[in-house]
Amino acid sequence: MSLMDRSEPIPSDWDRRGLPAWTYQSAALFALEREHLFLTHWQVAGHANDIPNPGDWISFDLLGERALVVRGQDGQPRAFMNLCRHRGARVVDGVSGSCRGALVCPFHGWVYNLDGSLRGAARPETFGPGFDKAKFGLKPVELQVFGGFLFLRFRPGPQPDVAALLAPYAADFVSNRAETLLPAQACSWTTELPVNWKSVRDVDNEGYHVPLAHPALQDLYGRDYRDIYLPDGLHVSYGFFGDRAGRRWSVQRYVKHAPEQPHLPPHLRRTWAYYGLFPNTVFAFTPEGAQYYHDLPVDPGCTKLTGRQYRYPNESRQMRLARYLAARIDRETSAEDQQLSIWSNESMRSEGFEGFHLSDLEWGLRRHHDQLRHLLPVMRQDLAPPEGEMAQRNDELICQSK
Repeated sequence: MSLMDRSEPIPSDWDRRGLPAWTYQSAALFALEREHLFLTHWQVAGHANDIPNPGDWISFDLLGERALVVRGQDGQPRAFMNLCRHRGARVVDGVSGSCRGALVCPFHGWVYNLDGSLRGAARPETFGPGFDKAKFGLKPVELQVFGGFLFLRFRPGPQPDVAALLAPYAADFVSNRAETLLPAQACSWTTELPVNWKSVRDVDNEGYHVPLAHPALQDLYGRDYRDIYLPDGLHVSYGFFGDRAGRRWSVQRYVKHAPEQPHLPPHLRRTWAYYGLFPNTVFAFTPEGAQYYHDLPVDPGCTKLTGRQYRYPNESRQMRLARYLAARIDRETSAEDQQLSIWSNESMRSEGFEGFHLSDLEWGLRRHHDQLRHLLPVMRQDLAPPEGEMAQRNDELICQSK
């Protein structure tokens, strides 16, 4: 059964309201989101091929917590808190890098093996006779791999193992040869928006806006776009292209040069496919490459948009050209979505805003809001509780629902 055959039906009569405006502004609610949503849910940190050799590492920071993923001498990737056990300095600094056989804290020179164990502290005699190296290894962070992608979470949470969670995506990831992906040149990107993270997700979780807001995407696949809603909050979007050449320069040439990949099943051969992971991550596959992007909250009014782009091994000139053209289309689309996110977030502060009234084509947005309400039932309140009572009120509502 294909993913399209498994799509959940949209109810004929449903509550078309979204989250109340106060949930996009409250610092107390943001603190609850940090504790019960972001630190307890799987986040993608990169791909196994971002760290191909022992000693290669990538970092991942989120809401005051910071992690590193390093490939060990045994070839296994492991995740640790990016905190020296001496004074808490960053053991590695930057987005990615490589070390020769050990991680060395730049503050006082504590040396860690690639399996996280402490090899040695500088001037160990100054720590007294009871100093035990075995007690001062880097703190591990939970890490799992799916389709070659590296997933971590800072605390145990409600989601199952990644393989079980993303099992509906497995066939498409295998067809796209996700495990073989290699980082593209200058693969990582980052920008910041002065918005609450939910405003970014609200734009990205529905296709109703594509025809007017995204001329390039409409030109590419607007006639044959499908949103597919799967159990457990999973959400897939397929944009099928190639039925016409397109009118825009990038679209015309992309349709002409997009490679025919015989190993792909028919539903993926001329398709831009997007696979969502709650609460804030999307994987995108096209015939010539792939990327993931996610929205990392910084504070209630600031969100970091970031992601990584990938290519396939033995990339042909045609595939490289198609990937360049796809990136042009995608940059234009991203800029449009960023402006929409700013406008959407601005409305949450207006006295004239009376709330959402959603179309059936925005069912994905409603499902996202329902998942948030389930985890943080205080979001069901039309009026904001006092900031100092937010956590208590949320706990009371959780108890009432049991």
